[in-house]
Amino acid sequence: MDDPIELGVLVLAGVVAGFVNTFAGGGSMLTLPALMLLGLPAEVANGSNRLAVVAQTLAGVRGFRRAGRLDLADAGPLVAPTMAGAALGAWVAAEVLPRSWAKPFLLGTMLTMALTMLAAPRVLSPEADRPRSLREQPWAALALFGAGAYGGFVQAGVGFVLLAVLGGLLHYDLLRANALKLTCVLMFGLVALAVFVRAGQVDWPVAILLAASTVVGAQLGVRFALRVRPRVLRYVVFGGVALSSLGALLK
Repeated sequence: MDDPIELGVLVLAGVVAGFVNTFAGGGSMLTLPALMLLGLPAEVANGSNRLAVVAQTLAGVRGFRRAGRLDLADAGPLVAPTMAGAALGAWVAAEVLPRSWAKPFLLGTMLTMALTMLAAPRVLSPEADRPRSLREQPWAALALFGAGAYGGFVQAGVGFVLLAVLGGLLHYDLLRANALKLTCVLMFGLVALAVFVRAGQVDWPVAILLAASTVVGAQLGVRFALRVRPRVLRYVVFGGVALSSLGALLK
């Protein structure tokens, strides 16, 4: 990938993805099609994207912690089911799914998530009163496992799924739900990355450049998390994923 334009596209996609993921999710719906558009096989794009996921969520978690908006005691019980689900999902993506199916399956999934994001805006605006524990809402543990499995498989749009669980079932407000979502994604992202590394499906130079770009975006996102309206981001992300996926399909 020596073309400066291609490098610029990847860096821009990474910055925007890191920024968007801090607020809600969907950043991988930009980076995955962008990686495939640049010529990476779908399974390698899926694996290479995981380093960026880990880097940007680490930056986001640190930012929320410094701002006093993240209590790791709340995150502890939520992490285990998502990590278990991610191990299953990543294994299916890396070892089970036929490679000839990977590109249409991943792009189709991302477009479906983008449409769901527009059709169900309340996912991004959970109503909160008093946060519930997993003991009070046992079904939430199963939902977190499912979110982890989806995140391990494809990642794109998993932030919306986690916000639906954290806000809709566990009743966290949007800001706390975002901070907890990033913590869950960080931990299960490490699991998924390990699976894809073991399968040899990470292009390290591309992955490192994308990861650095997403960290910049995540740091910007944390700074403006209290002021940017998720409604605007929904349409920006949808437009970006639609165009990127179309380009990747035609390539």
